[in-house]
Amino acid sequence: MDLEIRICKQDDFPSIFKLLKTLWVDFDLNFEHLQTVYFKAIQSENQKLIVGTIKGQIVGFCSLTIKNNLWLAGKLGHVDEIVVDESFRGQGIGKKLMERITEIAKENSCKRIELDSAFHRKNAHGFYKSIGYEIIAYLFSKTLN
Repeated sequence: MDLEIRICKQDDFPSIFKLLKTLWVDFDLNFEHLQTVYFKAIQSENQKLIVGTIKGQIVGFCSLTIKNNLWLAGKLGHVDEIVVDESFRGQGIGKKLMERITEIAKENSCKRIELDSAFHRKNAHGFYKSIGYEIIAYLFSKTLN
C-alpha cells in the first residue's frame, strides 16, 4: 500500500463529502452547506485537515481543531472527524491519519488531543483504545435553533 498523507486542498471536497456520507449515514447532508464550512476550515489557522491518498484516490480524512483551554493552561487539539473509505479499512490508514494529526497537534503546541465518538461506534472505540486513547468523560450536547 502506497499511502500518502497530505494537507487538504479545496478541490478535495467532493471526495471528502462521499466519505462523510459513510460516517454520518443517518443525516441528509447538504453538499453546498458542508462545502462552505470546509472552505472556511481549510483557510482557518485553528483547523487542520488532512487526507490519505492511494494512487491519487482519497481513502481517508481527518480534521483537528486547536483551541485555547483554561483547564490545560494551553492548547487542546480536538479530532472532529476521522473516516476511512469502507473498502480500505483494516489496512492501517486510520492509524496513520491519527499519527499525522497527532504530530500536527504537537507542532501547534497542543498539550492534549481528544475526540468524541457516538455510543454505537464500538469498532471505533476499540480502535481509539488500541492507539492510546482513554475514556475520560461523557459528552453532553444540546441542539440550538
